[in-house]
Amino acid sequence: MKLVRYTEAGYLPIDNNAAERAIRPFVIGRKNWLFSDTPKGATASAQLYSLVETAKANGQEPYAWLRHALERLPQVISVEICEALIPRSCSLTSPR
Repeated sequence: MKLVRYTEAGYLPIDNNAAERAIRPFVIGRKNWLFSDTPKGATASAQLYSLVETAKANGQEPYAWLRHALERLPQVISVEICEALIPRSCSLTSPR
């Protein structure tokens, strides 16, 4: 079935090399992260890495996007405003 989907939509990539390249730094560094102090610390690290890679995948500079989103997050009063902060729909404003 998957091969049929690929032949119907020729723009789909036939491999997952982009995903493999995105996780490579984390696979190489996993020995360094093996001994997280707590499970909550390991979870927090994984969530942060996920945010950084999501920003990269959507063409955002990770530090600039994280700073932008975290500065505005406390003032969020609706789902629409929150959704505007995700990397795929966020347009960064110029620095102050």
